[in-house]
Amino acid sequence: MARYKKQERLNRLTEILTQDPFLTDEELSEELGVSIQTIRLDRMQLNIPELRERVRKVATDNYDKVKTLGRGEIVGELIDLELNKRGISVLETDETLAFEKTKIVKGHYIFAMAESLAMAVIDAHVALTGVANIKYRVPVIAGQKLVAKAELVRVRGSEYFIHINITSNQDQVFRGKFILVALDGSVI
Repeated sequence: MARYKKQERLNRLTEILTQDPFLTDEELSEELGVSIQTIRLDRMQLNIPELRERVRKVATDNYDKVKTLGRGEIVGELIDLELNKRGISVLETDETLAFEKTKIVKGHYIFAMAESLAMAVIDAHVALTGVANIKYRVPVIAGQKLVAKAELVRVRGSEYFIHINITSNQDQVFRGKFILVALDGSVI
């Protein structure tokens, strides 16, 4: 592991967080080969907020773009959104989302994360899930961080075809192909 001089380390820290603002202090300390306390001091010197605040800022900016859902209806934190193209959300799982005996996260939370991200991606005021083809790849244990990525692959009339991939530590835990149907405002 390369040792950095302080200014080099500060520059590298800024560069790393520009590329991925969602790294924890622990992950940053491993990357830069310094203690967690050093990372915290470096962040303070650079006026870089802690992870929770960085996620909240990015999420707040993205929630304003969503048309199909209300702010509290998206499961996870919406960290990136480009309407009619793609989106990314993050969910920190805990024991409240899991079965008590096995600590495995209940599937409906994972599905809800995928479906709500798919809804957020499309540029429509009202939409419903028409079709969902899903596959749970491996169990998710309470405490794992989930990252969902959505991509709009095709639009045919009022139908939006969206692929969702959810990972934990770069391992795929869920994949889904959704067809969402946009409705005009007269339906509600």
